[in-house]
Amino acid sequence: MDMNRFMQGYKAAWEQRDPTKFAALFQPDGRYHNTPFQVQNGTAELMEYWKRVQLQEDVQVTYEVLSDTLAHWHVTYQVASEELFQIWAKSTGTNLVARKPGDPLPRMVLDGILQARLVDGLCAEARLWWHSMPEGN
Repeated sequence: MDMNRFMQGYKAAWEQRDPTKFAALFQPDGRYHNTPFQVQNGTAELMEYWKRVQLQEDVQVTYEVLSDTLAHWHVTYQVASEELFQIWAKSTGTNLVARKPGDPLPRMVLDGILQARLVDGLCAEARLWWHSMPEGN
């Protein structure tokens, strides 16, 4: 697997919100650093982490392969649950977006870099650096 094929699979797994497809991109003991401070190890943890994308709707992923190991990615999605909104709000390290009870959940924009170490056709380790914000801000 080369970086372009990995990113094609990553895009498909995210847009289809499919934890099995996501985990299949990795070696059985693969590591996914979704932030510099958190890591998921192995198939079970990868699948459990990826379940959160099932709280997203209308996911659109684009990417550009920058080198054999790096890609720039961009994602937009509609937050589909208050639970996901709370996860995002806590991860930002800031206060919640100004919302009143009953206000619609936001559409989010994420932009980041993914670095992957590919071995024997699968990802051994992926590291992400990204930022997110509500669309239109």
